[in-house]
Amino acid sequence: MASSISESEGSGKPNLKLYSYNISSCAWRVRIALNLKEFLKLNPLGYVPVLVDEDVVISDSLAIIMYLEEKYPQFPLLPRDLQKRAINYQAANIVASNIQPFQNLVVLNFIGEKLGSVEKLSWVEHHIKKGFTALEKLLAGYSGKYATGDEVYLADLFLAPQIGGAIQRFQMDMAEFPLLKRLNDAYSEVPAFQNAVPEKQPDPMTTS
Repeated sequence: MASSISESEGSGKPNLKLYSYNISSCAWRVRIALNLKEFLKLNPLGYVPVLVDEDVVISDSLAIIMYLEEKYPQFPLLPRDLQKRAINYQAANIVASNIQPFQNLVVLNFIGEKLGSVEKLSWVEHHIKKGFTALEKLLAGYSGKYATGDEVYLADLFLAPQIGGAIQRFQMDMAEFPLLKRLNDAYSEVPAFQNAVPEKQPDPMTTS
């Protein structure tokens, strides 16, 4: 189920429309980007998110975020420092390629049907912990208040939904990931992040 969110007419802001799904971590990270930048033919795969900007239609969360970054430079999502920029790309890729696909509802439903609910939970816990372990090591020398310093950047947009989903959907114990737990606490104090959480979205909450 998808919902569309667009800027109100007459607001003087771009008339962007986001096709979303409240618990989708991919859509969640795009909502944060839209909030940070003060913006409140679909995807052939049939997945969300999809952003419609007049006659431009973009699917895939990273493509949407980078489109927003280039078109609306306010509140940059990438640091000027090339090394920190690379760390942001790497952290985002760990989430997008090595964690999130393995907890996708389509994948989990398939595993649950074939192997049962116990194996489904073991599967998702294994992949989340593996990714979180890598992120703890990667960010250890770069984190400040946020993932790569004291400003919110691309990595944070990917981390916040992933950590939040791990805790809320899969009851992940964050005790063994103190750095990520600290970052999650910091995100809870940023309005742009909190306004993007699933329970504040117009489509109904579901964990199926």
